[in-house]
Amino acid sequence: MTDPMPSLLDLGWSAHFLAQLSPEEAEALTPGRVAEIQRDRLSVLTGTGPRGLVLPSEIGAGDVAVGDWLLIEPGAERVLRLLDRRTELARKAAGIETRPQLIAANVDTLFITTSCNDDFSLPRLERALALAYEAGIEPVILITKSDLATDPAPYLAAARTAARDVEAIALNAKAPEVVQALAPWCGAGRTVALIGMSGTGKSTLANALCGTDRATGGVREDDARGRHTTTSRSLHRTLAGGWLIDTPGMREMGVFDAASGIDTVFAEITELAEACKFRDCAHESEPGCAVRAAVEAGELDPERLARWRKLKAEDRQASETLSENRARGRKMTRFHKRVQSASRRAKFED
Repeated sequence: MTDPMPSLLDLGWSAHFLAQLSPEEAEALTPGRVAEIQRDRLSVLTGTGPRGLVLPSEIGAGDVAVGDWLLIEPGAERVLRLLDRRTELARKAAGIETRPQLIAANVDTLFITTSCNDDFSLPRLERALALAYEAGIEPVILITKSDLATDPAPYLAAARTAARDVEAIALNAKAPEVVQALAPWCGAGRTVALIGMSGTGKSTLANALCGTDRATGGVREDDARGRHTTTSRSLHRTLAGGWLIDTPGMREMGVFDAASGIDTVFAEITELAEACKFRDCAHESEPGCAVRAAVEAGELDPERLARWRKLKAEDRQASETLSENRARGRKMTRFHKRVQSASRRAKFED
């Protein structure tokens, strides 16, 4: 027995997207949701079935994310335009070049995976949380391999210090009860995304939540690091009626334009800073610094303060570089337009 064809509402369609269509567009065009991207080719889900489409030249593959909604011209099977996103999960692309990289679009909940082993990293969790909060996405920390740990409680306690009131769950991704435990976030019309390093059980979780049997990789015994099994981002229906975006393992989670998200993760430092004597306090040696006072009183972990400093500095530098790159790009665009305009005038005069 095959699953019934999902309706637009099942796929996550909402008033947010409908409001972007004119009455004529709503009547004539077909909305679709991007399920997978392979270079300039898209796999798209619609209310009448899946479609295979090719991106037009004016839309680059880097401008589209799994989870995006777009409008299709029936018959021509042509992508006309992308719709504005409700949420956009992005990171600074890996490497030395400062540019954004889309991870997923229109996500309700971000499952941040880590494990009850040496893979567990509080700084990495803080980075992922900053990306989620900046995007307006609810984060949930999933600590896998709880069955292999002598006691998962210390991992849970550490994860809950990453951000105030953050949800953290220790689980065995292969246990049958995992579907029920995560069902509140995976219901009809909702979209979750999985991110984390390789070997943290993302593919195993995806199989459990979606009832699939995709390949999963083992973990190397020498360093407990996993092997890549997910090689591209893709959208899958969950057993609870929602949608899951699986992503390849990420070693780097660079931040940019994430000041608000970082402030949310480190809310206690943000609040303390408001009580400093000087508004531009650097929290180093200034008199009347409430942040330093909290460290000296044992109320604030100095290592957490150091991680906050590092993230703020990284975000500031990346954001400034990105802003400069965008300004340079706009300048070059204006230059090319002037050249093209002058060329057209010269041809006309000849």
